[in-house]
Amino acid sequence: MASSPGLEELRNLADRIRQGDPSAESTLACEFAPKIFVMAIVRTRDRELAHELVQDTLLAVITALRKGQLLDPTKLAAFIHGTARNLIRNHFRSESQKPALEPLPETLSQGNTIEQVEEIERVRLVHEALGHLSEQDRKVLWLTLVEGRKPGEIASILGLTSEAVRTRKVRAARRIAELLKKKMTRT
Repeated sequence: MASSPGLEELRNLADRIRQGDPSAESTLACEFAPKIFVMAIVRTRDRELAHELVQDTLLAVITALRKGQLLDPTKLAAFIHGTARNLIRNHFRSESQKPALEPLPETLSQGNTIEQVEEIERVRLVHEALGHLSEQDRKVLWLTLVEGRKPGEIASILGLTSEAVRTRKVRAARRIAELLKKKMTRT
């Protein structure tokens, strides 16, 4: 088994990488990839993820060395170890911030989801169109269509004449129909 490189070898390796020597980068990868892999596999218990973290660590370290960001090349091993540790922590941190996945409802597979989505969209469009009406026109439509009240009843509730209620209802219904038609032709 080959021994770990000494301080002078690490300094030389870091300097060669800073100068752009591809063989030095290969040497660094061959020397440290197995050590990074062991650290990653122990912490993640996932071989595929461990391989990705090895690659990410080597890429980050080589990039930093090329830019001359390692101030003391004799601390190369510690720099590599710290980079790997930080990348593993970042992975777990980002995983913990992902929303939990919930199973899809069984009704989803029943095939009527398109109809459900279309119904939801129609309701949304109607609500949006209702937002363009005055409050009094919305009340007239509600009392007529939802509560089933007659124009005379609505007139006494709102303090209007029966004729005013009928006119408001017709105009509001026409306005809703126009707004919906506009929205439907845009989509």
